[in-house]
Amino acid sequence: MKLKVINPNTTLSMTRKIGEAAAAVARPGTEIVAASPSMGPVSIEGHYDEAVSALGVLDEVRKGTAEGCEGYLIACFDDPGLRAAREIANGPVVGIAEAAMHMASFISGGFSIVATQHRSRIILEHLVRAYGMDHACRSVRTTELAVLDLEAEGKDAASIILAEAQRALSEDKADCIVLGCAGMADLVYPLARELGVPVVDGVVCGVKILEGLIDLRLSTSRSGGYASPIAKPYRGELVRFQSPSC
Repeated sequence: MKLKVINPNTTLSMTRKIGEAAAAVARPGTEIVAASPSMGPVSIEGHYDEAVSALGVLDEVRKGTAEGCEGYLIACFDDPGLRAAREIANGPVVGIAEAAMHMASFISGGFSIVATQHRSRIILEHLVRAYGMDHACRSVRTTELAVLDLEAEGKDAASIILAEAQRALSEDKADCIVLGCAGMADLVYPLARELGVPVVDGVVCGVKILEGLIDLRLSTSRSGGYASPIAKPYRGELVRFQSPSC
């Protein structure tokens, strides 16, 4: 099986990290193709970045069909373009926020999300409600870290995330931590050892969910909400995104 893991931002060092995390949990015989769009923001921090990055995600999904990919993982915790990607993908599409929240709900009485900048809080709270996780999510906690600080020397990102996770356990009564950024994928096991509770990363969860869906021959329904896009002309710079059947 061939899975495409799409980092919706254009920072290639983060794409490599995400790809390594995905490949580490993929079973023998699963090929991981980690990709970033050729266009878009270097990091996704806010509604505008999310909206713009969705076009790059859709471009990578379209390319994936020609590349022989059978499933797609959107590796940004905002899940940008997830629903649109499901309309055009030739296989199942999973977002890492969706994957992580559902996985955490299987193994805990209540989880807290620890993310990067404070401005991301409202986006993540909207996703919690959209995924029906209000009953399971104890809190959404954010930090002063920018997304690219996760890779910057001298920022001590791991310690900042650890401290916020400890507060979630003590103050919010969470018993599981969900990491709210794909760039945190390398912190799962160190944090779990320090905290003594499960730490859930959506990248690795998403890979295992996709493997299971494909094994069961389950893909996105084309009846109803995720029917293929209606063929119609597009104009201007978006002509190349119009339906191939138009």
